[in-house]
Amino acid sequence: MPLSEKDNFMKVINGETPEWVPRYTFGPDKFSTKEMATASLMVNAIPSTFVPGAATWTDMFGVSYVASAQTSGAALPVPDAHIMEDVRDWHKILTLPDITNVDWDAVCKAAIDMIPGGVGSVATQFGGVGFGGGFFLPLMNMMGFTNGLIAMHEEPEAVHELYNYMADWYVYGIERTIDKLPVDIFTVGDDTAAAFQPFISPKQYHDLVVPYVSRLTKFAQDRNLPVMMHCCGRCEDFIEDWIDFGVTAWNPAQLTNDLDSIKKKYGNSLVLMGCWDSSGEAGYMYASEEVVRQAVRDCIDRFAPGGGFMFLGSVYGPEDDPAVDLKRKWMTEEYEAYRETPYK
Repeated sequence: MPLSEKDNFMKVINGETPEWVPRYTFGPDKFSTKEMATASLMVNAIPSTFVPGAATWTDMFGVSYVASAQTSGAALPVPDAHIMEDVRDWHKILTLPDITNVDWDAVCKAAIDMIPGGVGSVATQFGGVGFGGGFFLPLMNMMGFTNGLIAMHEEPEAVHELYNYMADWYVYGIERTIDKLPVDIFTVGDDTAAAFQPFISPKQYHDLVVPYVSRLTKFAQDRNLPVMMHCCGRCEDFIEDWIDFGVTAWNPAQLTNDLDSIKKKYGNSLVLMGCWDSSGEAGYMYASEEVVRQAVRDCIDRFAPGGGFMFLGSVYGPEDDPAVDLKRKWMTEEYEAYRETPYK
């Protein structure tokens, strides 16, 4: 019986060599001829204004977001609309929604009903309860990066109090849902780095962020579930902490990190999902078809040998731009044509 996309995906997650290079995406690809390998499993314990493709929405912290063509539809915090100026006032400003009377059975059933193809058809990624998640980035979104980074440096005790409050809320929802769901992968995410350097020092990350992320990933470690980290930018400084709290896969693993050395050091124990040069020639707005296709082959040739790799290519630009759409088509076609090459 042929191996399914899900099973091949999970072979890599579990440190095995796959039959072909799996692909990780952040959503459906209209150009793909293959079944999806994975899908997120969010349990929305609170009413949310978030609608995929919407121009604006407000998260559970009260932060407002706006999307634009320039961000390819991604929503970013409204500029200068901070909800908090002084982190010491967090308890006066922030009240996370009351979820003590939530019908968790109904919430979990709704999440399960959203799985493409039904239970067992894809690798399900449990991403926690509600919209938001993480610790570092929500603080930056609430305060803005300038005030948020100053708060972490000058008021660490208040930041600890805030993060503990957030972790209590996350944990309350997770412990009431995780065993009611068909979880294959436990996911955490926090964009703690810019393109070329982390936003905070490894010590700040270890002291201020790790204790609270660890409270979440303990649910995975207690259940022998693999943990996937989402973190953009050059964040390799934090990998040792990730390993300590159970991370076995990382997306989008961007090239500003020393990915060759990371792959050599960790092998299949840390799956690199990405490794795509979005800043290279293939990422230019009007890159040629051959440039895009060759970039796909180069990425696979460089990182697939030995396993521990998933292709995660990206094309940025306005959703309604035909040139952007065409690049996505070339990338998907070449991935599907070339994905078995390293393991033949």
